[in-house]
Amino acid sequence: MEEIYNNARKLMKGYCKVCRECNGNACVGEVPGMGGVGTASSFKSNIKALNQINFNMRLVHDVVEPDLSVSILGKELSIPVLAAPIGGVSFNMGGKISEEEYIKSIIYGCREKGIIGCTGDGVPDIIHETALDVIKNADGHGIPFIKPWEDKELFEKLDKVKNSCADIMGIDIDAAGLITLKKMGRPVTPKTVEKLGHIIKSISSKFILKGVMTRQDAMAAVNAGADAIVVSNHGGRVLDSTPGTAAVLPDICDVVKEKITVLVDGGVRTGADVLKLLALGADAVMIGRPFSVAAVGGLQEGVELYIDKIRTELEQAMVLTGVASVKNVSNTILNGFE
Repeated sequence: MEEIYNNARKLMKGYCKVCRECNGNACVGEVPGMGGVGTASSFKSNIKALNQINFNMRLVHDVVEPDLSVSILGKELSIPVLAAPIGGVSFNMGGKISEEEYIKSIIYGCREKGIIGCTGDGVPDIIHETALDVIKNADGHGIPFIKPWEDKELFEKLDKVKNSCADIMGIDIDAAGLITLKKMGRPVTPKTVEKLGHIIKSISSKFILKGVMTRQDAMAAVNAGADAIVVSNHGGRVLDSTPGTAAVLPDICDVVKEKITVLVDGGVRTGADVLKLLALGADAVMIGRPFSVAAVGGLQEGVELYIDKIRTELEQAMVLTGVASVKNVSNTILNGFE
């Protein structure tokens, strides 16, 4: 991994510093790029919310080989992790590898290790089109996300998703405030419950709504017929001064747990972070920036090595807290929840 990080540092120069601690401090306001918008307080809040959670270490138990596998939306995952949808290699990551190389690394690296990679959307169209081509060539293994475009572009892209063989798709509604897209003549907008319901009824695949940060939006997703939500503030890249996702996750789970699959992203860097979020109620976890760095720095091999790293860290954290299975993680492993 150190070689991969060093290579990524060279290739992503000017776009990501590949800091030893990816916490948003060195890339404040660097959007495009890999930073957080404005003061980067939302990016930093994601990190802070996770760092403030501590484990209760327990070692008098019989957990030696914990079960790390989980079923999410009908998919069997070797670990409860998905690669979050990130695109735009040329303007976010330095452009030293192509969009196709990047997406292939994510999709095939994840498939090789028994998890799922998600793909992003944006301008230019090559981001979305390349993603769908790669997913189709991977026999539908991957989850494409599209932005909340206005109707004409939205439904055109939904049709393209149908042809990709993907049986799960999502909309990252947390991109609805990207004024830059509006200035480019490609506006993205919030959606009502009724509009979301209409979108969901128009597709045959399972549907994920990404960008939920309140219990109200979580219930709206349930009422619209979504299969899953992602508790996410878009990596702190769209709105300054939001709380960290780990801070709002328990409240959201209180109202929608068992009604809908709950995924979460934001500031996840280690397998221990994954376990914390599972203990707070998530069914599985998405990881963004670290996957991008691994893909740019080492292509598919980098992605696979990063997944191995997360798996090892998760297994170790489970043994040290007495968790037998990721399917049943109690919040009592967290300090203050005993």
